[in-house]
Amino acid sequence: MQSLQELHKILRTQGYAIVGKHSAVKLCHWLRKSLLENRPCYKNTFYGIESHRCLQMTPAAFHCTQKCLYCWRFQGFTLTELSDEIDEPSYILEKSIEEQRRLLTGYKGDERVDLKKWEEAMEPKHVACSLTGEPTLYPRLSEFFEECHKRGMTTFLVTNGTNPEAIENMDVLPTQLYVTVAAPNEEIYKKLCVPLVAKGWERLNRTLELLPSLDTRTVIRHTLVKGWNLGYEKEYAKLIEKAEPWFIEPKGYMYVGYSRQRMSMENMPSHEEIKEFAQKLAELTGYKIEAEREDSRVILLGKGKERKIK
Repeated sequence: MQSLQELHKILRTQGYAIVGKHSAVKLCHWLRKSLLENRPCYKNTFYGIESHRCLQMTPAAFHCTQKCLYCWRFQGFTLTELSDEIDEPSYILEKSIEEQRRLLTGYKGDERVDLKKWEEAMEPKHVACSLTGEPTLYPRLSEFFEECHKRGMTTFLVTNGTNPEAIENMDVLPTQLYVTVAAPNEEIYKKLCVPLVAKGWERLNRTLELLPSLDTRTVIRHTLVKGWNLGYEKEYAKLIEKAEPWFIEPKGYMYVGYSRQRMSMENMPSHEEIKEFAQKLAELTGYKIEAEREDSRVILLGKGKERKIK
């Protein structure tokens, strides 16, 4: 296992900014695309999020409950819980914004960047709590979202679903909650997601059972890896029936980052294959295709609920 100092060095080399004891920030690929090429991310297409004003961060940079084979992130850690020494939610948010601004500084003088857009980017409106690790391991996540909402910021949480207690006990929920469901059954889950906690599949299913009772927008994301978990529409449909999400996002695995040590180009499905999966899943669940982004190999399925984030 890497030392914390070594982890910091690796993450900084990859463009991360370390925040406090256990958090991190990184400029999203699509934030840069939005500034330099005026090309927003699929979350802009699907939900109206302004890509250049999105703060991509995590309060659990070195902590996760799975070691998914398809994960593009560095996995040189095995920590499954934070220590007793944790940072204050307000500190994490303030320092995350501060680091985001520092990372954006060099874009101001780039002739490709519109100055007004850069100034807007310096005042983030949206927090994507999804960068690396499992964010629900930060025990004060609910308070963190409360701090974000006090500033008028919207929030996305992406979780692998293995910590249902954290979601169940949240007083303040994120604006939109994503649960990644990357396996149709327990056998594939154990091989592909490599859980580091006991009863990972059971815990994920408990999270899915919670979703209908939550007073927030919910999304099931299927990260689809060719040769591993693509297909199985009937089994995924049963999980969708349990979770009753607002939206479903079938998304193709991308052969990038550290996943290249475990996967090959052949594991990356085409957009056509993702769309075929989405169409079959739609027929089984009653959802309909509402949008798509071919460059991200992702489809949005919904039931006509309001898509745009207010």
